Amino acid sequence: MTNGPTTTLDGQQIVSKALGKIGDIATLPEVTLRIIKVVEDPKSTARDLHAIIKYDPPLSAKILKVVNSAFYGLPGQIASVDRAIVLLGLRAVKNIAIATSVTRLFKGVRPVPGFDPKELWRHCMAVGVVCRLIFQKKDKSRMEEAFLAGLIHDLGIIVAFQAFADRFGDLMDRVSKEGMSWCQAETDIFGVDHQTLGMGLATKWKFPMALRAAVGYHHNPDRVSEDNRLIAYAVHLADMIACVDKKGFSMTVRDEEAVLTPQLMEIVGLSDADVTNLRADLDDALATAEGSLGGN
Repeated sequence: MTNGPTTTLDGQQIVSKALGKIGDIATLPEVTLRIIKVVEDPKSTARDLHAIIKYDPPLSAKILKVVNSAFYGLPGQIASVDRAIVLLGLRAVKNIAIATSVTRLFKGVRPVPGFDPKELWRHCMAVGVVCRLIFQKKDKSRMEEAFLAGLIHDLGIIVAFQAFADRFGDLMDRVSKEGMSWCQAETDIFGVDHQTLGMGLATKWKFPMALRAAVGYHHNPDRVSEDNRLIAYAVHLADMIACVDKKGFSMTVRDEEAVLTPQLMEIVGLSDADVTNLRADLDDALATAEGSLGGN
């Protein structure tokens, strides 16, 4: 993967200070970190994963709720976490654990005029859902990874909202009143954009590289190495769809920026008709996802 929008030491210092300001919010639960480590180890088994999850009753309950929801459409009720792990696979369960942890970032944050974290959460859910629909057609084995990438792509906005609270109103004004692009306004005001902030957090959390790429480059996926490019481009497309269709917070992509280029369509492997169908399916799929993972 090539360097992102901010590569200077100053940029790295800004990210470090921002993450330091938000304290506990920037700390992923220990159990989630352990789950990521286990799943990323090719020698791990379902038993290894269950040995961690069984000591966290709230997470166990959440996994069972999600597994038994319409989102996964599994036959019959799954009553045990070990059975859920076997049916879904280690990576899907890891993604549920991460998604559950990430929801904390959007909770207990008071809205300001023009910005409500609940609406940002809905936008992130919509992007995740579109990514999942894309991979349902493109590569079903990576559907859950794609959903999670979409779900966490705008983590950096929450970091900015918390770390730069005194300047966030200026950001909103630049975008809404002056028509500046969201990323450019962030860079002008904070010194970095939400992609850089989000990638800093995803790196701190030791997320897999594909997820870091989606968080750090979803507005410029052409900068991502070929290994991780597909998910980054899928998030890029899903972000545009969610913003244009006004699914939750939608200021990060202006209508004139939402261009479905031939390169984008070729990489994600979709036709114009496919995109039309995705948009038609989005409301129902989003409602199902919200019922599964819960709102903010």
